[in-house]
Amino acid sequence: MSDTQRATVGTPREAGASARLHRLFEGRRLTPTQRRIAHCLVRQASAVPFLSSVELARLAGVSQPSVTRFAFALGFDGYPALRRHLRDVAPDGTGVDGRSNNRYQQAVQAEIDNLRQLASLLADPGPVERAGRLLAASRPLPVLGLRASAAQARGFAYFTAKVHPDVRLLDEGGSMLADRIDAARHAGASALLCFALPRHPREVLDALDHARDTGLTVVTIADGTFATVAAHSDLLLPAAVGTGLVFDTVSAPMVLGQVLLEAMCDALPDAQARLEEFDARAVARGLFVN
Repeated sequence: MSDTQRATVGTPREAGASARLHRLFEGRRLTPTQRRIAHCLVRQASAVPFLSSVELARLAGVSQPSVTRFAFALGFDGYPALRRHLRDVAPDGTGVDGRSNNRYQQAVQAEIDNLRQLASLLADPGPVERAGRLLAASRPLPVLGLRASAAQARGFAYFTAKVHPDVRLLDEGGSMLADRIDAARHAGASALLCFALPRHPREVLDALDHARDTGLTVVTIADGTFATVAAHSDLLLPAAVGTGLVFDTVSAPMVLGQVLLEAMCDALPDAQARLEEFDARAVARGLFVN
């Protein structure tokens, strides 16, 4: 960063321009490369409106065509139109809703907003309770999550295995995924839980269609009611993801997963006994340090 750039970052003028730029990106589904460009716009808010697409690409560490695609993704007919818009919004020094202009704090605040939205949706507990009963009754219970969703599926499967007798984690794609779904169905499974968070792999859609063709009821935790996977699911539970950083933040889907597990515990008559049995074994084995 040059001395000139250091002098502009953090001034009231720069902070206000950055805050207004955030409005341009809110609610947009940007790729990681496009988010790098967005972050560069925010950091260099006063300078960017006067840069060429090549200069902006160099600052952001991306290719020039990526800058053009970024402009299209924001609804402009090219980078020149985006630059004209930036010249209009950059000079204002006001903030947004009185919130911090620090992009890290804004990302956290967006997650808090997502959790508030989830709390509002859970005012009607019916869909989660229904999903809990469906999943609790499935023996075995396959839990699907690929790529970005694999961590959520793995965490859910880890905790669910403490109260459910047979949880089968499906966190790897490929030609054997359909075979594993078939095996679960033949073993008696009646439902499948899927975590489907952006970006949605095509093979997830194929897997869900295959699961439904075999007779499984598909319950999906996804990033919205209009997510790609909605048409491939029998019951969709939405939880928004944060898009303010280069990679999505998924606090709301993680909390929703734990809420769903709570609903499953309510539907499993021996859940408490299984938990107590596990705790007794853990103590006997000295499994945990506290």
